[in-house]
Order: sequence, then structure tokens, then C-alpha cells
Amino acid sequence: MSRDAATGPAERDSSAGSVKVLLAEDQGMMRGALALLLNLEDDMEVVAQVSAGDQVVPAALEARPDIALLDIELPGRSGLDAAADLREALPSCKVLIVTTFGRPGYLRRAMEAGASGFLVKDGPVEDLAAAIRRVLAGEQVIDPGLAAAALSAGPNPLTQRERDVLTAAVDGATVADIAGKLHLSQATVRNYLSAAIGKTGTRNRMEAVRTARQNGWL
Repeated sequence: MSRDAATGPAERDSSAGSVKVLLAEDQGMMRGALALLLNLEDDMEVVAQVSAGDQVVPAALEARPDIALLDIELPGRSGLDAAADLREALPSCKVLIVTTFGRPGYLRRAMEAGASGFLVKDGPVEDLAAAIRRVLAGEQVIDPGLAAAALSAGPNPLTQRERDVLTAAVDGATVADIAGKLHLSQATVRNYLSAAIGKTGTRNRMEAVRTARQNGWL
């Protein structure tokens, strides 16, 4: 995995003691702006940038960052899944989720995946830099409003299989399509869909998908 040539972090010498940062963000302009601003911090250097979740681990194994800043909705593999992968592949690398989607379910899943922090993209870069330093100092950094919402929302009511079936139904797939994709019988798929609809308090599977996504359960 090569570093993003647009920013050129590999072309400058690392300062002694600099915090090495990996950025995973699918929007090129946002990724470039974050890299530029973080590189202006005296004690930080962006050593790798990726635009997809399945690129996180290969880039991290090459660049050996101290911390990875991961968006959630990435192509290839979600930032939450990438966080869990990174915990296994490179345990020394801390993970900070930085996302537009401040949903309680996402926070719970991020913590379960081993993330050390969760921030929503609506604050100044100074707050992000401070959060990075706090995470590397051993603290857990969580957006206060989101933490309160997560406590009031309760745990994810869906089982893993129910989440799998709803995820497969996101694009309006038929029961037969879902069954084929997940290697389940159509009757089993219907049972999972019925259970998910009941747990989300909705009337049909598309409403169940919408409610589950809004709560960060998928």
C-alpha cells in the first residue's frame, strides 16, 4: 500500500517524537484538508492516507502509525470493521472514530471494536488534535452528547444474523436474493426479517432497515 502522493507526508523527515497518524476518509477533499491541518501541528505527522476500509490494515502495517483516524461509512469495509481488524493486526495502534454520523449504535459498536475514542465531524481541528493526544495518553475520548444519547438508547436489540439479513435487504433485495447471498433458506430469512421488524417496532423490512440504520445498529 503506497501513501497518497497528493500530500507527500513520506517526503518529509519525521520529527523526533512525532505522533504518526493514519487517515481513512473516502472524501478526497476532506482527507486532504485533515492531513494538511494535522501536519501543521508541531508534534504530528500524517504518514498514510486511505480512502477505503479494506486498505486500512495494509497501510497501517506499512506505515506503523501510532493512531488511526477512521470514518465509519467507507467503501470496501466499514470503519467499525476496520477498527476491529486493526486491533488484531496492529494492537499498538490506537483508533479514533471521526465521523459525520453521530448515532448511539455506532458508538457502542466502536467501543466493542476496540476504538479509544469517537468524535463527530463538527468541531475545530484543534479539538481533534487534542483528542489524539488524550487517546495516546491512555484516555478514552467520546463526544459528550453522543455518550448521553447512547446511554439512553440502550443496547442494540438485533442479533448478528438479524443485522446480516437487514444489511442484505438495504437495496430492496428479495427474500430469495438474501437467502442466496447469506446461504440460508428462504424460510429462515423470513423468520429473521420478522424478528427484526418486531424488535424495531416497524411495519415492514424497509422500515426496519431505515430504523436500524438511523440508530447505528447496522
